[in-house]
Amino acid sequence: MTLQCKYAEAEMAVIGDEGAISGYASLFGVTDLSGEAVARGAFQKTLADKGASGVRMLFQHDPDEPIGSWIAIEEDERGLAVTGKIDINVARGREVLSLIRCGALDGLSIGFKTVKAHSDQKTDTRTITEADLWEISIVTFPMLPQARVSDVKSYDRLPTRRSFERWLVRDAGFSRSQARTIISKGFGALQTGAERDAGDRVIDHRPADGMLLNMIQRATQSMRT
Repeated sequence: MTLQCKYAEAEMAVIGDEGAISGYASLFGVTDLSGEAVARGAFQKTLADKGASGVRMLFQHDPDEPIGSWIAIEEDERGLAVTGKIDINVARGREVLSLIRCGALDGLSIGFKTVKAHSDQKTDTRTITEADLWEISIVTFPMLPQARVSDVKSYDRLPTRRSFERWLVRDAGFSRSQARTIISKGFGALQTGAERDAGDRVIDHRPADGMLLNMIQRATQSMRT
């Protein structure tokens, strides 16, 4: 079964010496780069049915990497507030907790199935009004720019040109010129050499090999289904 995954800035924080963490796993009313937002109340039914204990804590959405448990999950005015405990008796749990403390990991992301949603054709946005929540992961990369500790998404429709450009710049790490080159000419155009801007100045848009590899890895992590 394929789940949607949606990152959201969570301001995740360690709140104890034994692996306790807290933050926001989803932010209400904030449109992400795919043109989707989650409405307040979207998780009420699933939380009533499952409770916090029925939602798994994973690392990077990997079902083979459970790293702890969620103690409390509830909706407030801002979003989906969560409190959990990383299991420090598990090797991966100790590693993740150490990475959180040093700032290398600070993202939370939900894995869910959309139950109900509605679209606004005028704004080209889609709002999820009911979601079946399966897991909340500690992750590296956000799709929602305002959010960390927001999908590895499964797209059911193509993003708009504008939203795709925003994603390339804000999340994949490309410059605006590189993003426009990718959209108009394809990714391979970045490797063909220098280009000229509107003032006929020669600009080399090609990133260094190491930087290019990093960009590809980040883009793949954020957009894979």
